[in-house]
Amino acid sequence: MTDNPLAKLGDLSKPATVLVEKISDAVGGIFKPYQIVRVAKAEAEADRIRAESQIQVTDLHRRAMHRFLEEEAKKQSNMEAITEKALPLLEDKSKPQNVEDDWITNFFDKSRIVSDEDMQKLWSRVLAGEANVPGTFAKRTVNLLADLDKSDAELFTQLCGFAWQIGNIAPLIFDLNAEMYQRNGIYFNSLTHLESLGLVRFDNLAGFRRLKLPKTATVFYYGRPVNLTFPKDNDNDLELGHVLLSRAGQQLAPVCGSAPVGGFFEHVYDKWAQASLVAKHETQQGAAEDAAPSAPRP
Repeated sequence: MTDNPLAKLGDLSKPATVLVEKISDAVGGIFKPYQIVRVAKAEAEADRIRAESQIQVTDLHRRAMHRFLEEEAKKQSNMEAITEKALPLLEDKSKPQNVEDDWITNFFDKSRIVSDEDMQKLWSRVLAGEANVPGTFAKRTVNLLADLDKSDAELFTQLCGFAWQIGNIAPLIFDLNAEMYQRNGIYFNSLTHLESLGLVRFDNLAGFRRLKLPKTATVFYYGRPVNLTFPKDNDNDLELGHVLLSRAGQQLAPVCGSAPVGGFFEHVYDKWAQASLVAKHETQQGAAEDAAPSAPRP
């Protein structure tokens, strides 16, 4: 009987098999729990011999070794759980063989202490995203993710519920006093906190604008398109509100697990209708209402 989680997964797809092999090569047999025990026992024996050459092994030594084995077993379990959750997210065109070994080593060095189920799912989406398109997540982004508490990740996910795809992903935070934002945890202090974490840029005064837009542009809210028509033939601009995502924020937004906020599509559409950027009646079109929600994409 084995406690190897791969034994429970059945036949793996080729990308999944390649990813497991790639990870095992980079971090030393991630799906071989016995390896840690074997190495630990060898190290323990060496320590025992060295210790006995000076003094008899004490209870302190034994307790320290027991703690070491328990900690390493927990880290092993975390790494396996994250990898197991990532495998179903791999695409047929995934290229895990192109993921850099240094990236994988850094990823598991940071994620091995993550035991919370929801945070493991977030880490697994990052792993799968990197395997699907190598280079998607910078090592700096992985390092930033390692510093996030679960509450930080949840707050960022709430912010991304207001994100539109306007070229890049842009959370449209226009008025911090609006009840729609505040009931979702978006207010001055929470945004300054996200800025301190390196996930956003926050300007509560002037705000941000998208510049040099053409006469027409199509933007999306979780797959729902809106066609904007600007007054000039070129060099138009669009108000984006008070928040921009950082590079790390842009990379994490598509995998953070956000969902559209009820009524926000209509809220933004009405604002653009008042600025004569869209026709007022289009917000009620059935096709847009029937569009399936999808995560914002860069």
